Amino acid sequence: MNKPIAADNKPIAVLLNKDDYYYFCTCGRSNNQPFCDGSHKDTSLKPMKFQAESDKKVYLCACKHSSKLPFCDGTHKQFSLEDVGK
Repeated sequence: MNKPIAADNKPIAVLLNKDDYYYFCTCGRSNNQPFCDGSHKDTSLKPMKFQAESDKKVYLCACKHSSKLPFCDGTHKQFSLEDVGK
């Protein structure tokens, strides 16, 4: 599998802590969205490590197709509920 699964068709709001590192799920299979839980093991996709620049609420991509990963850029609008999980 080289393409991610759309985990949802809307972003996920999360609170990040300044200087903490996070592992963003890029495959869409994680049960801990939007973060990695190791479900990518059978894919060629790897989690995206990123560091929070400040303490703040952000919207992380759940469709896994944003051009600004791990952040939402509105790409999820092209996915319907029927696309989620595919």
